[in-house]
Amino acid sequence: MLDQDFYQFLEYEICKAFQHSNNEEIKGFWCDGVLPFATGHSYSQKSIHDSRKITLKAFIGKDGQSEYELVLKLGNKALSRHARNLDIKECIPDPEEVDWLDIDIKKRRLEIQLD
Repeated sequence: MLDQDFYQFLEYEICKAFQHSNNEEIKGFWCDGVLPFATGHSYSQKSIHDSRKITLKAFIGKDGQSEYELVLKLGNKALSRHARNLDIKECIPDPEEVDWLDIDIKKRRLEIQLD
């Protein structure tokens, strides 16, 4: 389920992941918000099921204000839970793990692999 509660939870988990990252480029980064795009992206269940991803925007950086494209790649568990309108917060990996978050600072793109 994509709602304000999920976006806020994801924001905090991204901040924790930055703190635990070994990537020196993102040391000191934080996230100051996650939101859906107002236009140009479909958040219908069918669209998300077909693409297996959700594209959002996140405000990230040392000041938390640079706009990034945030792509949530849905694993089988997240896809199944989303299709049934269940909460997908539990599909966000442990922020102390380092392999679930991929950031491209130049392209301002962050990808997160959900379970």
